[in-house]
Amino acid sequence: MHRSKKIYSAVALTAAAALTLSACGGGDSGNGDGGDSDTVRIGIKYDQPGLGYADGGDYTGFDVDVAKYVANELGYSEDQIEWVEAPSANRENMLQNNQVDMIFATYSITDARKESVDFAGPYFTAGQDLLVRADDDSINGPQDLDGKNLCSVTGSTSAENVRDEVEGVNLVEQSGYADCVTMLGSGGVDAVTTDDIILAGLASTDANQGQFRVVGNTFSEERYGVGLPKGSDKCEDINAAIEKMVEDGAWEEAVTSNTEGADYSYNTDWNPPTPDETCGS
Repeated sequence: MHRSKKIYSAVALTAAAALTLSACGGGDSGNGDGGDSDTVRIGIKYDQPGLGYADGGDYTGFDVDVAKYVANELGYSEDQIEWVEAPSANRENMLQNNQVDMIFATYSITDARKESVDFAGPYFTAGQDLLVRADDDSINGPQDLDGKNLCSVTGSTSAENVRDEVEGVNLVEQSGYADCVTMLGSGGVDAVTTDDIILAGLASTDANQGQFRVVGNTFSEERYGVGLPKGSDKCEDINAAIEKMVEDGAWEEAVTSNTEGADYSYNTDWNPPTPDETCGS
């Protein structure tokens, strides 16, 4: 069963004036409240094509589009956003240490993470899947990973799921998914695992087209949330912005535009997200 969802949603930032910004996030929200001297620091991935990707001074992807939309609803124009790289293993520390005000970086909502950070959202629901070489028909799901070398990213829920649920697999961890795909192409690993939409984005780049395939047999559900410092007062405003993005069609447009060219289509069984995180919990 192929759960193809490219519904990226990045949910974005609110911050207060640079001098008053605190670890809990500060400042007024609402369109027009940002002010020329205000900036908001948003953490994104830099190495996930179709979701969060940095190319020089250009930032593209579904998470980026969601973040821009949310930031605008909070009163920040695009040129008031300071983009910050947020690797999977560093996200909680970056929020706790006041390095960013929000994170839109395929950040799965989990109870363990809620102990140290807050979440708004979700803005997207994904499913963990496998990426293999196009000519390899021996791996069609997690049941085929016994004795195989599988790559994932340190600190990701995908790596944790493999440790907990897949027996007999040799987990190889890297700092980014692009490194995993390079290893897959050279034969250093047999498969890469993370959320299906991330794998589809990696497979759809000009350099990778035709080399890999997404297995299409998901084995988890990942709810992408907007990471916030503990105690942030921006959660409700962010949830409202996500709901508006879905209602006015901008969310679907972001999903479609960021998945073009990939052998991956939105499965209509997956409905747009309904932000349901209890703010302040």
